[in-house]
Amino acid sequence: MRNEKYVYNQHTLQYEEVTVPLKTRIIKVFTYLCAFAVATFAMYSITSKYFPSPQEQSLQRELSQMEYHFENLTEEFGKISEEVNFLQQKDAEVHRQVFGMEPIDQAVWEGGIGGHDQYSYLNNFRNSGELLKSALTKADKLKRKITLQKSSLDSIYNLAKIREMKLASIPSIKPVQEDKLKRKIRYLSGFGWRMHPIHKVKKFHNGIDFTAPEGTPIQATGDGKIKKIEKRRSGYGYSVTIDHGYGYTTLYGHMKTILVKKGEKVKKGQKIGTVGNTGSSTAPHCHYEVRINGTAVNPIDYCMDGLSPMEYQELLHHASIENQSFH
Repeated sequence: MRNEKYVYNQHTLQYEEVTVPLKTRIIKVFTYLCAFAVATFAMYSITSKYFPSPQEQSLQRELSQMEYHFENLTEEFGKISEEVNFLQQKDAEVHRQVFGMEPIDQAVWEGGIGGHDQYSYLNNFRNSGELLKSALTKADKLKRKITLQKSSLDSIYNLAKIREMKLASIPSIKPVQEDKLKRKIRYLSGFGWRMHPIHKVKKFHNGIDFTAPEGTPIQATGDGKIKKIEKRRSGYGYSVTIDHGYGYTTLYGHMKTILVKKGEKVKKGQKIGTVGNTGSSTAPHCHYEVRINGTAVNPIDYCMDGLSPMEYQELLHHASIENQSFH
């Protein structure tokens, strides 16, 4: 039996069936559907908030872990930035104290990354956008500092290599090892005005005479290239001249044998010949000269090997005493 409604019509004195218009029925159905949808959404919101699904619970835990690690990462960025700044300070000290050069300009070191906002797309993230932009900007600045520091360290390394080559080239040891010398080194004939052993007149002695038994090894006092080899009956007799670069040359005279050739590269301490008595010489010895840009200087200032400061001062004193050279 259908669900029908009837009303009494007083004019016709009869019961008549009530007919509901289609429009009214449609509105009624739509109202029911809207109420159902609102109730369903409300129920879903309440259950999602207070009764999350296992998948939502897993995502929430993962999000919490990410936030924790992100905070730790931000803290690590700060520590690394402090270490890089410390390296920059040491870099500045090395440039000033060791090489006498200006370090990285502080304005360049602390400068930011120019240009447009490359992380503007993160503005769409209301809750985390600014945090992410801050972290990424710090990372970019740190990478820039590391790049600058790497370039500076490369520069220091190259300067150190040049300095190392220069230190190895500058004459700094005696041409004859001290334990090979015939007499105590305090009896050597030094730089300055000396009595010529043959002509018996005072002449300026441009070097130092190291007396040693004939055949004693003579060593290069610094890295360099053999510039000249002479074999004369007078003067320095058999002699070798080494060009050390940086304006330095050394001469080794009165040699018995010469073990190198012109143009050959030699290293500090390398044997280049032996002590002799050739040329204008009265006893076996090695006449040793140091010249800077062609001007003879006192070789005693370049014989620092194996000497304490006090021993060096004593050596300097005895080398300055006026006596007869061996030429």
